[in-house]
Amino acid sequence: MFTVVTRHEEQGDTGRRTGRRSKGLRIAGLTLTGTLVLAAAAAGWAYWHLNHNITSVDIDSALGDDRPARAMLTPAPAGSADASPVPTGSLNILVLGSDSRSGAANRELGGGDSEGARSDTAMVVHLDAGRTAATVVSIPRDTLVTRPSCPLDSGRTSAPAYGVMFNSAYAVGGPVCAVKTVETLTGVRMDHYLEIDFSGFARLVDALGGVDVTTDQDIDDDLSHLHLAAGTHHLDGTRALALARTRHGIGDGSDLGRIGLQQTLVKALLEQVSDAGLLTDPARLYRVADAATAGLTTDTALDSLGELMSLGRSLEGLTADRVTTVTMPVVTAPSDPNRVIPEEPRASRLWASLR
Repeated sequence: MFTVVTRHEEQGDTGRRTGRRSKGLRIAGLTLTGTLVLAAAAAGWAYWHLNHNITSVDIDSALGDDRPARAMLTPAPAGSADASPVPTGSLNILVLGSDSRSGAANRELGGGDSEGARSDTAMVVHLDAGRTAATVVSIPRDTLVTRPSCPLDSGRTSAPAYGVMFNSAYAVGGPVCAVKTVETLTGVRMDHYLEIDFSGFARLVDALGGVDVTTDQDIDDDLSHLHLAAGTHHLDGTRALALARTRHGIGDGSDLGRIGLQQTLVKALLEQVSDAGLLTDPARLYRVADAATAGLTTDTALDSLGELMSLGRSLEGLTADRVTTVTMPVVTAPSDPNRVIPEEPRASRLWASLR
């Protein structure tokens, strides 16, 4: 038996199929649009969140013009494919590791409260012109220096002091006084300032998946709670921080032994960042960026994600093996066998090479 289908019925079926396809396309379109909106909102929130992680200090305004001359920054060559030229001139950045932030995380890791800010680590990072090589100079915290008069948050200024410990500058006047003291000591303009606190450093190492560090001697330090046999170890954030703070369990117990460990850790972290494959893993990249910015204080010229990314992009040609770590030459202070002073003329020659 044959069934006769009229043209009207054919059109009806076709219409229904077309309608279903149109409805399906509308649903797919709405789904895609919704997904894109959510993705854009998530990206926008992430950018906002990372930006607001960063604390900044207006060092340039606080210090004015009574400072060493600033090096000229060189933009990318004309005609570069990059629509936003990346500076490639030499640059000097003061990097401090501090226990200045209050809070449970810092206290648990041995950090101070807001009444007892100190700079445990001080490094001047010099980026050569072209940004393909760098020199990291550590300044021992036990160095006796001239601390200049510094502007304070109260609107007053501190009195100059002579023959005082280097890390007293941060305790007296925070980042502004730390920068001014370093510039007085070195004669070198600090173009930028970066500070990371205890918990921020530990979170950064954990976000990177830990770090591999090789020590050439046993470390047995009850104060930093670190006990390691000589050899290679994979450290999480807490133990990496303990390594950076260790001084009593190695060598003569002075700050110079700790600096050696810190420099080893810096090179290991640079290698870890290079090997982490962050650009191919957006989720991990976000975790690292969140950890890095959460404990970060910068000068106002670096206080946004865009500015930090621009600095990072200018360092694409810099590899760990092109980073030289040194310590400012020092000798035992005549006034105190537990303190040091710059060894001249070697210290001055070192700083002159970074201008």
